Amino acid sequence: MKGTITSETMNMQLKTNSSDETEQLGAYIGSKLIGGEIIELVSDLGGGKTTLVRGISTGAKSKDAVSSPSFTISNVYETETFSIYHYDFYRLDDPGIMAYQLSENLNDIKKVVIIEWGAIIKNILLKPHIILTINQTGEDTRSIIIQYPEESAYIFNDIELNNKALN
Repeated sequence: MKGTITSETMNMQLKTNSSDETEQLGAYIGSKLIGGEIIELVSDLGGGKTTLVRGISTGAKSKDAVSSPSFTISNVYETETFSIYHYDFYRLDDPGIMAYQLSENLNDIKKVVIIEWGAIIKNILLKPHIILTINQTGEDTRSIIIQYPEESAYIFNDIELNNKALN
């Protein structure tokens, strides 16, 4: 991430009313990424994590097809300026060799790292990062709590204005 690491965490909560709106939110976030960001996604199964990642990838101008890496553990989506590494640790009891690859990618400013089911790698994921907690509030509606370090504010500064288009 760019800038000085601080301990101050910013918070906001947004609502989406459909999977299209969740994807639009992801696209907005993806359009603001510059490389070096770390994003942790927290949600139940079927909560919308892959939908959000599909939007992030689209917003970052990747042409790669996004799929859940539940069985492959990780997927990579290329953009013109950085690579998006999408990890899913749901099926792992121990991160094993993935921990080494992940720790290398966490420190590379030409990579954006997106992590699902990150509890297993908490001892690796020590630096301040963006956390998106997706709560299903209805069949198609989601409440998304965004926590981010102050140095990531450039992504979220004007999101409230753009959220009007999501609701």
